[in-house]
Amino acid sequence: MKIVKIILAIIVVALYAYQLITGSVELMPYSMLFLAAILLITGLEEPQKDRKGGFLRYVVVSLFLFFVSMLGFLMN
Repeated sequence: MKIVKIILAIIVVALYAYQLITGSVELMPYSMLFLAAILLITGLEEPQKDRKGGFLRYVVVSLFLFFVSMLGFLMN
């Protein structure tokens, strides 16, 4: 899981850096989708660390980002 999170984080940073340099927001839904995936993976790791409250927060924020990302895909 840690390797997957690192790969997703690199993708998110690269997408946001590209958007910052070019001023383009066309890739915003993709970056939000990958960010939501990172938060979901982090939330799924929380119960393994015996932290129940973090699980709910990460999953709720992740679902919200998935929803906003899907709206972004539909509006383009």
